Amino acid sequence: MYERLQHREKGKNYSILTMMGMWLGAVFLLAVALLGTLPGVRSECSAPCVPGSEDIMRPKAHGTSETAVQDDLRWGCDRETADRICNYNRHYAEYSGYWEKTTFLAEIEDKSLENFYDSNTGKLLFVAPKDRTWDDWKKESKKHGWPSFRDNEVNWDYVRVLPNGETVSVDGTHLGHNLPDSAGNRYCINLVSIAGNPQRRKHK
Repeated sequence: MYERLQHREKGKNYSILTMMGMWLGAVFLLAVALLGTLPGVRSECSAPCVPGSEDIMRPKAHGTSETAVQDDLRWGCDRETADRICNYNRHYAEYSGYWEKTTFLAEIEDKSLENFYDSNTGKLLFVAPKDRTWDDWKKESKKHGWPSFRDNEVNWDYVRVLPNGETVSVDGTHLGHNLPDSAGNRYCINLVSIAGNPQRRKHK
């Protein structure tokens, strides 16, 4: 009897949490609809930033992309999480500090630069750090909770910023958002979105 009551109570708690989550999600989406942007996101995109259109994120074969994320993502990033955030998401992110729980920090220990590739296509999206040290880069990223890149660390051949600040790849991979500060544009990016392996060159 006690176990049945306990099970029923857990069910009630789960239902309450689910309803709260749905309610908060609805409030969030309503705010985005009314404001036309995410809170704190600036829509301007001036050089070297390259603006993109909503057409980039139109539905494709796999969510907003033509393909799922790679099977063997770097730094131990979770593939299911990556696929959901990269291809079936426009606003949400991996949890704050997720990147610090991976092997990323250990693997960059002796590197002067790191290349970050699209988790779907393997195209080069970011190279960091530039015009600052790893310590500066890590300090800024830890402060905000996600890997943070500046204009000169972005490969603008393959990265675009939409009018609402959403930062995406030209192939439809959701990357994160532009959250400018007093130093200029700051691209707050999900590690799971840029944990791909380099695109393999096709031999003729």
